[in-house]
Amino acid sequence: MSEADRRRRSTRKSKTISTPMTTRIHAILEKEMVREFLAEFLSTYVMMMFGLGSVAHMVVGDKFGSFLGVNLGFGFGVTMGVHVAGNISGAHMNAALTFTNCALGRMSWKKFPVYVLGQFMGSFLAAATIYCLFYQAIMDYSGGYLTVTGPTATANIFATYLPDHMTLWRGFLDEVLVTGMLQLCLFAITDKRNNPALQGTQALVIGILVVVIGVSLGMNTGYAINPSRDLPPRFFTFLAGWGIQVFRAKDWWWVPVVAPPLGAYLGGIIYLVFIGSSNPWEAQMLENPGAYEDRRISVLPKTSSYPPNSSSLTPVSVSPTSRPSIRPVPPLGDSVNLEQF
Repeated sequence: MSEADRRRRSTRKSKTISTPMTTRIHAILEKEMVREFLAEFLSTYVMMMFGLGSVAHMVVGDKFGSFLGVNLGFGFGVTMGVHVAGNISGAHMNAALTFTNCALGRMSWKKFPVYVLGQFMGSFLAAATIYCLFYQAIMDYSGGYLTVTGPTATANIFATYLPDHMTLWRGFLDEVLVTGMLQLCLFAITDKRNNPALQGTQALVIGILVVVIGVSLGMNTGYAINPSRDLPPRFFTFLAGWGIQVFRAKDWWWVPVVAPPLGAYLGGIIYLVFIGSSNPWEAQMLENPGAYEDRRISVLPKTSSYPPNSSSLTPVSVSPTSRPSIRPVPPLGDSVNLEQF
């Protein structure tokens, strides 16, 4: 048998073996839950890479970083994360926002652990990547000692720590308020019945929102506003050599886990109560509830339900011999469900 024949047979055999395996992998990856998990994983990884990298520049980079740079890094990191996964999972990148969406009935609770696991894994891996990239700079800056507090502390590259001018409960209230502002503004940005960001600009506007929050409200606690941003990198630093002190410093570690979901939920409720119901659609529903009682609203549509050249406020047409033609009320949010970090 010639060498060419042997190669052809080998190639044919490898194709026969690999094709069913490849098909099986593709079938798994096409499942909705798997795609959403991977979307949250990758978008959170992208966001955290840019965010933590900007913090590393500020802490150990001397003249290379600044607090403004940190805000820009996290803000536009969020923008990139939205582009990565906005139309797959909504690119939450934030367990507090995922909790709020579930609590308000905008997505199923069975997706909550899938989203949060993806976010936590992406955040943990991003912390590990930044540690590897900046390892030598961290060691040079700290003199080879990985410390949590003090003038050469480096644990704050990865997680937030309460400054001396703040008490624990003031910090808790600060995280609740700032995360509430985040969620309230996200609902406004993606509310098609109000004054949403223009189609295609949502990612940029949401990134700008994070920058604005950082430059105006970020001093007190470092604006964690996200359990997925704070807890996994903190756990990484515990494993990487900073030790148990990352959980003991001022007993702060639990606040970025508990306060953001509470704040996001309150911010979402406030928007829905004061703004979300104050539009012509709800008024029509109150005036004629019978016409809407059989309509069901999808809480997380992937595509718009309106035909071209029409809007959600287009008057219904009524003929003498037929019932009014009523379009379903669109849910609060954009067609790609952008309710991100």
